[in-house]
Amino acid sequence: MAAVRVTVIAGGIGGARFLRGLREVVGRDAITVIGNTGDDVTMFGLRICPDLDTVMYTLGGGISAERGWGREGESFVVKEELAAYAEEPMWFGLGDRDIATHLVRSRLLREGVPLSAVTARLCARWRPGVRLLPMTDEPVETHVRLVDGRDVHFQEWWVRLHAGEPAVEISLQGKESARPAPGVVESLRDADVVVLPPSNPVVSIGTVLSVPGIRPALVECGAPVVGVSPIIGGAPVRGMADACLAAIGVETSAEAVARHYGARAQGGILDGWLVDEVDKAAADTLVEDGLPTRAVPLWMHDVEASARMAQAALDLAAAVRS
Repeated sequence: MAAVRVTVIAGGIGGARFLRGLREVVGRDAITVIGNTGDDVTMFGLRICPDLDTVMYTLGGGISAERGWGREGESFVVKEELAAYAEEPMWFGLGDRDIATHLVRSRLLREGVPLSAVTARLCARWRPGVRLLPMTDEPVETHVRLVDGRDVHFQEWWVRLHAGEPAVEISLQGKESARPAPGVVESLRDADVVVLPPSNPVVSIGTVLSVPGIRPALVECGAPVVGVSPIIGGAPVRGMADACLAAIGVETSAEAVARHYGARAQGGILDGWLVDEVDKAAADTLVEDGLPTRAVPLWMHDVEASARMAQAALDLAAAVRS
């Protein structure tokens, strides 16, 4: 499996940490990452791409290990100065080092450079060892409709409200005019394995798949598609994926997320599914229903643990293929 070409559809922290392990297994430059851009937002005149940056910083060695997002050794002087001017939003924390990335991206976008080319330019500095592609070059944003009827950007719901106000709908604004970024469809077509890491199934992987053309390309690709559960023992590994799942009427369980994705043989997208050992019963049930599933340790305590997870995904893909 050393020369395997892997395409990964990823969100932020969970996807980035999985990718660290996968890179250890298959080596540098064997991985293409299709990154979620639904979290993107414009604040203070700057275009911010949180998930792309988290993958780039994590694999490039610049991520804050404590927070899992933003830069290591960060300061927040500019944020404090903006607050002194009463500039909104004051709930979103842009670090001083991080702002440099957004300044460069925003200038290039204003000059007409597409986001995929901008991302490649930024990655030339960080050298993440993967090909990082935005899901689309078009500006799209995930919005959340709350029970009181308000429509807010996903970042406001997630960061300011901590997903504490129930959502009744989560949608990708602007997707009607979006198309896959250059290289996205080709990376699915040419892959030996496609992996859905333990990213949020609604606002990360689900958002990528909502871009016209990407889900059909995934369904039609010749590679086995293996997913890794973001739910362990009925709770999200990280973040508030349970609030997102509730918004679309899906139970917070490893089995329910697998059924949400669906087996490709039954009209869904999965050829295989990994759950944690505590969810072994779910694995048995899914196998009985026709979805190859294995129970393995899924906690990404360190790079070595992530690498073992990645190897388990590749092993399951090989078993499915054969």
